[in-house]
Amino acid sequence: MAGEPQADCLFCKIVAGEVPATLVKETDTTVAFRDINPQAPSHVLIIPKAHYPDAAALAAAEPTIAADVLREAGEVAAEEKAESYRIVFNTGTGAGQTVFHAHAHVLGGRGLQWPPG
Repeated sequence: MAGEPQADCLFCKIVAGEVPATLVKETDTTVAFRDINPQAPSHVLIIPKAHYPDAAALAAAEPTIAADVLREAGEVAAEEKAESYRIVFNTGTGAGQTVFHAHAHVLGGRGLQWPPG
């Protein structure tokens, strides 16, 4: 069920403290941690603590928590001293989503080209 922790979800396990992660920030509704395969000098993931399979499902069910994720992305970028940064939500396997728990990638610390790969 959406919002409920999923036993087989890596990010739900990080939220529960069952899987280690390098935490950057935590709020009542979100957790931010460093990506294990960084694509920029600063690459932080922001996830809602509640499980939603992707950003669209999160926004439809919990727009306030979706806004929390975006606000935290901006705050993390500022804390990382990223003057320019990108926020990316991959939705679906064709877009590169590999963990089906809504999450934002915050990338900064280098020039980012457009269009993205």
